[in-house]
Amino acid sequence: MRTIWKGSLGFGLVNIPVKMYSATKDRRLDFDLIDRRNHARVRNKRVNEKTGEEVPYNEIVKAYKYEGKYVELTDEELERAENEKNTIIQMDSFVEEEDIDEIYFKKPYYLTPEKGNKTGYGLLRDAMRKTGKVGIATVVMRCKQDLAVIRPLGDALVLQKLRFVEEVNKTEDLDLPHKVDIGGAQLDMAVELINQFTSDFDIRDYTDTYTEKLMKMIEAKAKGKKKPAAKKVETIPTKTKDLMAQLKASLSSDQPRMRAS
Repeated sequence: MRTIWKGSLGFGLVNIPVKMYSATKDRRLDFDLIDRRNHARVRNKRVNEKTGEEVPYNEIVKAYKYEGKYVELTDEELERAENEKNTIIQMDSFVEEEDIDEIYFKKPYYLTPEKGNKTGYGLLRDAMRKTGKVGIATVVMRCKQDLAVIRPLGDALVLQKLRFVEEVNKTEDLDLPHKVDIGGAQLDMAVELINQFTSDFDIRDYTDTYTEKLMKMIEAKAKGKKKPAAKKVETIPTKTKDLMAQLKASLSSDQPRMRAS
């Protein structure tokens, strides 16, 4: 894996030199845009909106619009602005992980110790395991400061970026039912249905069937095979008056298990 950040992980007066790696990868298929007439790639051009001319890459700079005018910023100025914080991930507190709502979690990264600094890394990891706590930290990367949680996962420490509270839309803006008056029998049946389909979670039981199906279709088309007709799937919302009957049917012994696809 490619290192995407190097610096130190700090807690108290202890600093542990670490490297950061992306913990996830995108499995989505990458499609090219082409001209169907000759299958040539279609390229995007950087065009000056005033002149319509293409702009050389070395003439493109970053700028911020301030009071109606653009202020140019060089890479050196941006680096200087974040110089103090972009080399250290400072953990300022430790909390219970369940205190953090999952809606705030973003992309995860692996942290590994630099050579010769495994002891401090292992000490922090094992202490976090023993206390059951996770660290709250700030990290500056690519001209942006993020809040993050650091937690042990196996032998590794994982840094997972968090959204700030202002980045999460409030549910008050949505049209949601405050209370549903449906009667106890229907609620009991819904609870029973959930219990019937409850099992231990194992991430290995779930696969990206859409990408697999799409890849098979691409391979078949490349070999000149005729693609099968698409299955039409129609879902009909259950009406309130039919809820009881549908719940009873769902609880029948021959009902297939729910599966994620």
